[in-house]
Amino acid sequence: MSADQQLPIAVVGAGPIGLTTALGLAHYGVPFVLLEEDAVLSSDTKAGTTLTRTLEIWDRYGAVEGILAAALRIDEIGDIDRATNTPRASVQLAELVNDTQFPFVINLPQQTMEPILEAALTGGTVLKQHRLDSFEVLDDRVVLTVDTPDGVRQIEASHLLACDGGRSKVRDALGATVTGETLPERYMLIDVVVDLDVSNARDYPYLAYFSDRSEWMVLIRQPNCWRFLFPLASGAEKPGEEDMLVKVKQFIGEVDRIELLGSVVYNVHHRVADHWSAERKVFLMGDAAHLITPMWALGLNTGALDASNLPWRLAWVLRGWASPELLDGYEQEQRPVAINGSGEMAEAARKYMSHQRGAVTAAGSDWATAYTRTLLGVRLDVAGEGDWSMVMTSAEPPAVRAGDRAPDLALQGPAGRQTIHGLCRESFVALYFTDVRRRPAVPLNDSPALKHYAVSRWDAPLDSGLRDRSLFDPGSIATSRYGVPAETVVLVRPDGHIAAVAPMGDGVAEELYTGITGRPVPREGL
Repeated sequence: MSADQQLPIAVVGAGPIGLTTALGLAHYGVPFVLLEEDAVLSSDTKAGTTLTRTLEIWDRYGAVEGILAAALRIDEIGDIDRATNTPRASVQLAELVNDTQFPFVINLPQQTMEPILEAALTGGTVLKQHRLDSFEVLDDRVVLTVDTPDGVRQIEASHLLACDGGRSKVRDALGATVTGETLPERYMLIDVVVDLDVSNARDYPYLAYFSDRSEWMVLIRQPNCWRFLFPLASGAEKPGEEDMLVKVKQFIGEVDRIELLGSVVYNVHHRVADHWSAERKVFLMGDAAHLITPMWALGLNTGALDASNLPWRLAWVLRGWASPELLDGYEQEQRPVAINGSGEMAEAARKYMSHQRGAVTAAGSDWATAYTRTLLGVRLDVAGEGDWSMVMTSAEPPAVRAGDRAPDLALQGPAGRQTIHGLCRESFVALYFTDVRRRPAVPLNDSPALKHYAVSRWDAPLDSGLRDRSLFDPGSIATSRYGVPAETVVLVRPDGHIAAVAPMGDGVAEELYTGITGRPVPREGL
């Protein structure tokens, strides 16, 4: 099927995950239609903190600049003992300065975030007031029946991606069983206008946890207000406006003026669907696949990992660069993260906040804690062997291995400064950690799907034949961070995760690529 004949991919649900997924499809040039049943995007008070890994995803998809312009950037996550109102050890995100271009997290409410993501969309169609009624999976397409303002219509799509939330109609139609638990405890989230910077100066970190055995609260400084999150007892009614403000002042003390802007009550979930796909045509994503407690910002940010993992796979299959089996890796890699990764971390955070036994701290050092709390510590199960992790425990960065998120350092390329994630934005990238003085055999860059670059502390001379595919690593900073032996190739996927690590040799990167995709490396013009 030619590009002009390619059916769009249907994305159902224009929340943050649906929008991010659509951005990913647009980035890879895949046509899409995004269906939203409401006339406008969400106006609810939710999703306050976005982690570093999600910023990297939005950067890859061309949306991060608008997000950062509207957000509050934070390089410290505070931990305050409620009983004494004294700080404990905070998480210093500047520890990550040599691992990411975004050594911080951001606070930005969802109702501000979604229009920015929508404005960054290109190359597809967004249809509001279009509600999915049913769908049928055929051999070569999915046919959607959609209720629109002009009546019922059918839309044909190559695939259906369900980003339609915790009450997913698509998930129900697939017969997927959701297992896990919904706790009797609920969360109360309120936004208030209060001056804690000048007239009532508190000097709290702009993201801080007040932990206490009897009650706890999360303080989140939004760009234009303060947000507070705290638990409601089982069976308790939603408090009135005055009671909400009294609760806040129990933590921050008396202030000269405080005004309630909005509030919402959340149920507390850790529930995951037992299967996420059907016939390699329909896929569950975000809350449709997993409902995760929003502690440590693991709700939206876990869904963003879904929106990072699946679009490039679909693009490779639709281009003929990979066999359909490549799509199986999405659920293989993401489902363990949702079941035993984000969910367990969120539950550990909840217990930690309330001083319950069994609580587990995220990591064992400043660097490791920062790495974990920003979700950079995700290692995916790329080989299907159960080898994955979300928690980094070593005091120093270990050598990279298959499944790790590739550390994103800056190098000097033929045209100037390059970042590793920038290099793999649209293709696989093979990084050859070597000495360019010895004229190593680095393949030519003649494929749109796989690029090759030598990484060396020596700049490639103009007469070396390697200048166009060499990356100068002053002081061996990147080489040391990756920690692999000399003469090693590291294959990085388009989503910034490491696909494989192997000794250099003739054709090794191409062999690794073919083993992953099931297809030979495509050449330019083919």
